[in-house]
Amino acid sequence: MSIHRRTFLKSAASVIPAAAFQNVLAQSSPETLSAPTLPDPTLHPVPAGADRSGHPHSLGFSSLAFKVIPSDTAGNLLVIEHTNLMPNTGPALHLHFSQEEWFYIMEGEVRFQVGDRRIQLGPGESILAPRRIPHTFSAAGSPAQMLIAFTPADKMEQYFIDAAAHPELAPTRDFMNRYDMQWIGPSPFWKS
Repeated sequence: MSIHRRTFLKSAASVIPAAAFQNVLAQSSPETLSAPTLPDPTLHPVPAGADRSGHPHSLGFSSLAFKVIPSDTAGNLLVIEHTNLMPNTGPALHLHFSQEEWFYIMEGEVRFQVGDRRIQLGPGESILAPRRIPHTFSAAGSPAQMLIAFTPADKMEQYFIDAAAHPELAPTRDFMNRYDMQWIGPSPFWKS
């Protein structure tokens, strides 16, 4: 069902005060839009299975390849590919103070806890873990592969670099807290 422009504008006007609505319309005109300025306009293609920096990372329960790094986007985005994510593993239950974290399943099944909700997703499905909402994940049954994006990137690239150097520390309270995350507790998906 399509909505006519006039009906949309009337509906929007009833929700947005008139003065603010005029500002919304003025700010959305094509003349006021400009392309963002990126720090380096050079293209950075990343081949399949490769890492943007040239060397993949590991957390012990999965392999990571950086696909988009914060320096490509003025610190606004980090995209990583998790491969070989093993069942009954994954990060501790945690939250991010300033990042949204988006997950896109490419292969396998992945169990998530986001807030109080648990859900299992398969290939082509995605979920967002909003900032300040506790979350964790684990492959279900067999190894899985997914893309994960953080926005803004903040300290996440450095977290994964340092966690790969010390995978035994990655799921611990003190280590996670250094990177503007809050460790909430062990993952409900971990097996004793």
